[in-house]
Amino acid sequence: MTGSDFVSPDELRARFCAALSAMYRSEVPLYGDLVELVDDLIPDRLKVERHGAIRLGKPDELAMIARLFGLFGMQPVGYYDLSPSGVPVHSTAFRPVNAESLAINPFRVFTSLLLPELLEPELRAEVESVLAERDIFHPRVREIVAKAEAEGGVRPQDAEELVQKALETFKWHDTALVTRETYDKMHAAHPLVADIAAFRGPHINHLTPRVLDIDAAQTGMSARGITPKTIIEGPPKRECEILLRQTSFQALTEPITFPPSSGAGTPASAEMRRSISGSHRARFGEIEQRGCALTRKGHAMYVKLMSTVPAAMDNEAHQQNLAKAFASFPDTYRGMFDDGLAYFEYDLVSAPPKPLPLPELVASGHVALEPVTYEDFLPASAAGIFQSNLDERDRSRSPSPNRGSASKTAFEKILPVKLHDSFELYERIQEKSLRELENALGFAV
Repeated sequence: MTGSDFVSPDELRARFCAALSAMYRSEVPLYGDLVELVDDLIPDRLKVERHGAIRLGKPDELAMIARLFGLFGMQPVGYYDLSPSGVPVHSTAFRPVNAESLAINPFRVFTSLLLPELLEPELRAEVESVLAERDIFHPRVREIVAKAEAEGGVRPQDAEELVQKALETFKWHDTALVTRETYDKMHAAHPLVADIAAFRGPHINHLTPRVLDIDAAQTGMSARGITPKTIIEGPPKRECEILLRQTSFQALTEPITFPPSSGAGTPASAEMRRSISGSHRARFGEIEQRGCALTRKGHAMYVKLMSTVPAAMDNEAHQQNLAKAFASFPDTYRGMFDDGLAYFEYDLVSAPPKPLPLPELVASGHVALEPVTYEDFLPASAAGIFQSNLDERDRSRSPSPNRGSASKTAFEKILPVKLHDSFELYERIQEKSLRELENALGFAV
């Protein structure tokens, strides 16, 4: 069989992204309002650039979703431990890993896995018991994935069914698997524990369109009656944007139903046999603005500067604090290039009269710098988004950090494929561009 016998991973990813967006708009109408706002702010080429997020409960769910995403051309990149920020999960991002696929469709899914070892033993046993009984994947997804892995790709006749059945994992379920009492115990430990473990499926908790001016989007949400989170997460507004800035609207309070419960050893009364109404907050809409990917040196400088930013009560004050903290971080691509802080691709503008090293080619204008877009996430920002969508009274609640800890090694062992290092991927893009430049020049730089 040849590659032409199969649907390309890039096409499958694009189909899945479109189907997921349509489903989420129907389930969360406010997200549709957010997309309309974004469509007013950005050019057409950015409208497909978005990410989603999902929270899984047990290792075999992560292993299976890695196999599914693999067919969509999405590989696990990066490891994020959110537990130091009080969020009991560790995560990775499934995304395309080469420049060509990113240019076709850069959709990515931030995928978190519950850390049950952070829970008290009794609750941990209860959570794991509930999770052990559920299967979040449609049987046809498992069948098609296994078939595609055996044959080397997804057949055209299986592609649409795979996309549609895969949506079952991401859809909203308004009936809890557990009683109200069990839900309350999970929620008391941390609201994300209830969100992850109390339902038949993990449901996608947000989708994210991309904008070029997130500050305008933040203002635009308020103008349209959409309540934004208090601050924009990430680095400050700059002339030359870096990494990732994120904001969101507040999670919706949605009605759910709990199954009836009865006292142990006694017949259930008519009242006990009735389903119980309740509510749950989890799903929201997010907006992102992506900038230049930073080198290990640049990222370390970013983390150090962020640690000096004092807390603020509103976004205006927060942005002022950020601006002061980042005054020492170069705000030109040339400055970042000179200091080795960011990744770039190189465009030959004109041939030099003689061989020159790369810094001189850039300084003389013979070579132009094109920033490599940051395609990944920031742990503190992700935790900030998650925490901002909890009830105000719940934001300080977190499992004891002394009962266990996240482990990148353990996380990697769950995955059936390699966990990529994001810095290595950016270095690969930069190195490829450098080799192409040298070929065009006819000499090494």
